[in-house]
Formats: sequence, structure tokens, C-alpha cells
Amino acid sequence: MHWIQILFEVEKNVASRLEPSLEALGALAVTLSDAADQPLFEPKPGETPLWEAIRVMGLFDASIQIDQLIESLLKEFGNVLPQYKIEILEDKDWIKAWMDQFNPIQFSDRLWICPTWHQPPDPSAANIMLDPGMAFGTGTHATTALCLEWLGAQKLSGKSLIDYGCGSGILGIGAFLLGCTKIWGVDIDPQALEATTNNAKQNKIPSDCIAICLPQDLHAQPVELLIANILAGPLVTLAATLEKLVTAKGKIALSGILASQTDQVISAYQAWFTFEPPQEKDGWVLLSGTKTG
Repeated sequence: MHWIQILFEVEKNVASRLEPSLEALGALAVTLSDAADQPLFEPKPGETPLWEAIRVMGLFDASIQIDQLIESLLKEFGNVLPQYKIEILEDKDWIKAWMDQFNPIQFSDRLWICPTWHQPPDPSAANIMLDPGMAFGTGTHATTALCLEWLGAQKLSGKSLIDYGCGSGILGIGAFLLGCTKIWGVDIDPQALEATTNNAKQNKIPSDCIAICLPQDLHAQPVELLIANILAGPLVTLAATLEKLVTAKGKIALSGILASQTDQVISAYQAWFTFEPPQEKDGWVLLSGTKTG
């Protein structure tokens, strides 16, 4: 079986009209993606922002009559249709093709992330078994990679850690596999807590070694390490809350910070922490520090 794909690159006001039109004309799927490498940062709760330039892809069964499809779109858009391209997609094992894109990723001598269908390259290392394509972090984004690299460089044996904004739970799971004995995963999103719970089970973390909760339900004593991969705005707002969760001489690692936001975040925490030089990857920064009090 083959499919036919029609591809547009348009402004967001046109994309918002194209999407329902393609669906109404029988598209099996309509995908919107960034056409100009424009990042979107810190949307408001409930907001679904769009890029200024958007690639709209409509996927149709091969039996669709292209001429009729274009004619219908022309009527919808007043005989002025944005420039488009039509492609024929050959049938193949899409699941296998998707899986073949992902291989184990190494973050330090001791730490790997492995898709669950792969055998770990180094069975003696800390191997986080985690499938890509989830709604939360899987290690491919620079901010998550920075955090994993930082964890891989720490002495974690016997220590406790809070993963604040845990998402998939990847950081807390990595910390446990590297030697932490007690982990707290905290997030405001119930779906993130569910993802962390499932991934902790996947990685065989005993339930008494990890606590997963909303921020208001966190009742942990101060811990030796706290890691928060969120965004600069929430990190600044949470400074006074997070510092109370770290023991004297304990360590904090903050990420989700653009390089241009570094000074702002340091300023919010410098009353309590002495920071190391920032670590940067692809324009994102990780700040790590030691509590002075």
C-alpha cells in the first residue's frame, strides 16, 4: 500500500485554516512542524503556541483523486492556494524504520540510555532502559544531556536526590542506578508522575527507594543533591523553595536555561549557593553549585 502526502510551508494563520480543511477532505493524518527553526519557550498553562512559519503535511490514502483534492482546496481558499508539493510514500515497516533511528546513547563512562529493544553495550554500566518518542525527556535534548553528564560525574553512592520537574523520571532513575539510595520525583503534571512511575518499574527500582509526587505532597527532609531541569522562569520563581530542600554543603544542578538567562538564574540563587562555571550545549546551560550555609 502507498500513501500520498501533500506538503505546504505557510504562515501560522494559514496553517490554522489548512489543518481542518485537510482533515475534512479525508486526510489520515495532518502534521504541523516548525519550518524555520523557531524555538517556543515557556507557553502559558493551557496555551498551544504555533511557530511563525509552519510545515503542514497531510497524509492521504493512495486512492485519493489529487485533482479533486486540489480543486476542493482552491475553493476553500478562494482560488489562491499556497505553494505545495506532492509526494508518494512507499509502504514499509514503519515501526521498524522508527526503531532503527534510535540507538543507545552514552553520557559518561558509567551511564547510558538504551531503548528497551536494544541490549546495553556495557552491561556493567548504569543503563537507563527508556523508550524514545515519549512526551517527556529521553536524553536527546541538550538540557537533559547536560543533566545526565553532570550526574555521571558525581559521587552518588548512598546519597539522596530530588528530581524537581521529573518529566519521564530519567534523571532520578539515572541517579539511582549510579548509586543514590533514595529518590524523589516531583512534577506538577500528573502525566509526568505516571511516566516516572512506569519508567521506574521498567528499570526495576524498588518502590521504597523512589517517591513520586506533586510539589505540595513533597515531605522530604533536605537532600544531598537536587536537580531541576525546567525553564529559567520557574527556576527563578522557585529559588527560595528549592534552596530549602538542599542540605548544607549539598549540591544543586539547574538546567533548561538559555545562555542569555544564566546571570538571571545565578542571581536568584547566589545568596545560598556558590556556582561552578556554566556548562553549555547547543545554546542551553546547566548551572551547578554547592550550598554555602
